[in-house]
Amino acid sequence: MAGKSPNSNESSQQIILCVEDNKTYLRLRKAVLEREGYLVLTATTGSEALAIMRKQQVCLVLSDHMLSGTTGTVLAEQLKAIQPSVPFVLYSGTVPSTKGKVDCFISKDEPVTKFLSIISSLIKRHSE
Repeated sequence: MAGKSPNSNESSQQIILCVEDNKTYLRLRKAVLEREGYLVLTATTGSEALAIMRKQQVCLVLSDHMLSGTTGTVLAEQLKAIQPSVPFVLYSGTVPSTKGKVDCFISKDEPVTKFLSIISSLIKRHSE
């Protein structure tokens, strides 16, 4: 929608950091979240996610668990050291043995409507 006029919500648009090492899944997740009105920043590695969190305030992190070189639970701990109050959602087909600093686990089998509802409620709870 090129040329659309900026609305007053533009500056308060909610930013989600999405971490996934599979680029196809990452594009899909980004498209689903953007269709809901979120601004989505993406990272394919833990170090990319850390660099983004150091520069940008986000309202939620959505991460796969099995990442190349790290896991979602390890990444949660590292990102919470930078922005402690940001909800960290593990979105995976693999349930971790420990949750650590992860705020919420969502199974990849979850229907999209339920997935979006959980994301929305976590962001609302965090922004209050």
